[in-house]
Amino acid sequence: MSDLISDGKTRVVWVTAIANINAPTVAELEAGMDLTQRITPDGLNVAPTTADVDTSSLASRYDTREVGRVGYENEVTLKRGSTPAEDLPYSTLVYGTHGHLVVRRALDFEDAWEAGQQVEVYPTACGERNNVAPAANEVLKYSVPMKVVAPPATNAVVAA
Repeated sequence: MSDLISDGKTRVVWVTAIANINAPTVAELEAGMDLTQRITPDGLNVAPTTADVDTSSLASRYDTREVGRVGYENEVTLKRGSTPAEDLPYSTLVYGTHGHLVVRRALDFEDAWEAGQQVEVYPTACGERNNVAPAANEVLKYSVPMKVVAPPATNAVVAA
């Protein structure tokens, strides 16, 4: 058995417009801002939560539950850049900015976008960014909470 190591196997882009989030096109993804090299190694936090629906009755001897609504507590932590081009995410992902956070997993970061690849697409509004407290021997960092504003496409497939 061989495990898939995650290092270098994730790509994250910010895309302002996607016509069909279940089938984003190669052109739409290529037009997005690639955040991957600005995100810290532990800085991609896509955290779904599933609510419980109590299905017990007065006759129940056990608590029973069914799956309910799904929500997301997404956040990215990024490094500040030393040039305006490298620091573009800092000036782009500001409070109230809407777009799509697109995540591709299990393929080399450098691999080009291709039809048939599986991606996750989260329609998102950026929350207020948090400048992380500076620390010795660390880069300047900030985090951006990302509110999912519409149902995401967590099993989208890239279209040509």
